[in-house]
Amino acid sequence: MADAILAEVGRTIVLALPLGLGKANHIANALYARAKADPGISLTIITALSLEKPFGGNLLARRFMDPIIERLFGGYPDLAYVKGLRDGSIPDNIQVIEFFLMAGQWLGIDRMQQNYIPANYTHAARYAIERGINVVAQLVATDPGQTSRYSLSCNTDVTLDLLAERDAGRVDFTMVGQTNSALPYMQGEAEIMADRFAHMLDGPDTDFPLFAPPNRPVGLAEHAAGINAARLVPDGGTLQIGIGSIGDGLTNSLVLRHRDNGAFVDLASKLGPATPLDRTERFETGLYGLSEMFVPGFLELARAGILKREVDGALLDAAFFLGPRSFYEELRDMPPDRRAKFRMRGVSYVNEFYGDEAAKLRARAGARFVNNAMMVTLLGSVVSDGLDTGQVVSGVGGQYNFVAQAFALPDARSIITLPATRRTKGKPVSNILWSYANSTVPRHLRDIVVTEYGVADLRGTTDAEAIARLLAITDSRFQEDLLEKAKSAGKIGRDYELPAERRGNTPERIDAALAPARAAGLLPAFPFGTDFDETEQRLLPALDRLRNAQNSYVDLARLLLAGLAASDSPERAACLERMGLGAPTTWTERLYARLLTGALACS
Repeated sequence: MADAILAEVGRTIVLALPLGLGKANHIANALYARAKADPGISLTIITALSLEKPFGGNLLARRFMDPIIERLFGGYPDLAYVKGLRDGSIPDNIQVIEFFLMAGQWLGIDRMQQNYIPANYTHAARYAIERGINVVAQLVATDPGQTSRYSLSCNTDVTLDLLAERDAGRVDFTMVGQTNSALPYMQGEAEIMADRFAHMLDGPDTDFPLFAPPNRPVGLAEHAAGINAARLVPDGGTLQIGIGSIGDGLTNSLVLRHRDNGAFVDLASKLGPATPLDRTERFETGLYGLSEMFVPGFLELARAGILKREVDGALLDAAFFLGPRSFYEELRDMPPDRRAKFRMRGVSYVNEFYGDEAAKLRARAGARFVNNAMMVTLLGSVVSDGLDTGQVVSGVGGQYNFVAQAFALPDARSIITLPATRRTKGKPVSNILWSYANSTVPRHLRDIVVTEYGVADLRGTTDAEAIARLLAITDSRFQEDLLEKAKSAGKIGRDYELPAERRGNTPERIDAALAPARAAGLLPAFPFGTDFDETEQRLLPALDRLRNAQNSYVDLARLLLAGLAASDSPERAACLERMGLGAPTTWTERLYARLLTGALACS
């Protein structure tokens, strides 16, 4: 395949690979090997979200992750260019350009940081064309019993837009594919005729298990944010969901709202008073999904009878997907007529309002575009892609697209969700800041912001109003300092005081409000299943607690004392055995065993 591509396009290759799951790994690796061995070949790879197996840090992280990596990712072929970027072995004649990075995985890697393009998802095809792409290589699904067509499956996003440009004569490239038996065969626009490919790599030697990240646990803070966001979704509306624990919390809350409306309304009232934005009714008409990422939660919403408002025969229009193994298996096993309801489209269709605006206006009624952020400033700027140092954490992706679309549609809203705090070096830090040197969404497009402490409606507000509303959903440990900064800048009245009912924004309040519902099974840690076994599920919160304590001698001492005082139990013994600490032989292992025992006792 590599030789055929070189013979066809020459020794200058500008290779476009889809975002995430849809990369033709074997083809990319073969071209990389040719270029690495021959400096006369120029290879530029343009892509996004290059998937990489997780890698542990300290002894405990490695012992926890290594068996999981083997179980979930064994057989997945590593991308050679990723390894080259990691260890510095990538030669000068190979360049890798990405417009979206695996979150937090490329901080401090100079070559990746220097070759990042900040791009809206909908601009990626344009930028690839401008850089002269001449090869597109994609993983495709096959339909048993026929060979005349293939499915782009998980990545219609940019590929359909590139093919449309090729059909219009505005670009020319060689399209090559690699089949994968594990990919679901998605129908509709995802299906393309076999003659559109110049070459197809097809055979058991290059078949491989799909990259399948497991679901992460949903904490009570994420569930609280999910409940708050679920209060904003109108029946008969349109929904986009971002990836992550808050997105899973939102999905769980929407299902609870529909199936046990009284319990949902009760939980929502415990988190905060009703607002003019509240929508807490059951879903009689149902929702239509419009989401750049087809997250597994949409299947849960369909099962629950919530995702049922069809648009031109589709329950969902999406541009790409990535998820756990059970998600791929469910799509593969689904009857074709049911699978056709989940329609994969070009990202230009999903993420943009422009083009056939009248039809989109009718379809996208009551749209709520829910996306995650890292930080928000008190003036409403949203920080989602990078740090104030210029280092890129992930990317813009489709977030700005959906914020702009929320303003273009008459009854749509953008909902930015984030936890009110994070832990840095073992200490809590506010995710709502006075100011920040990087911005993904500017403050003039501020709309709705949601944390575990409530909802801040910022659209059309003055700066002083926005500050007051954001302070109301800020963790109370940081409210006074932020308020003082706003007063010092002259952006809110010197006499302004936080309302008394907004001064109790603490994790303890969230725990007290939601712990009974957690115990009753309404807010599970893994609402939609997990690939972690029972022992690993018990270990996860303990390892998080231990990681948060690692920069504090006081916190470590407390865990050590708790470990020394803890009594034995079969569950803790199983956890220690899973971590290879059941019979520690060195002082380091004995210390880790006691610390982990303490973390298990406190979790």
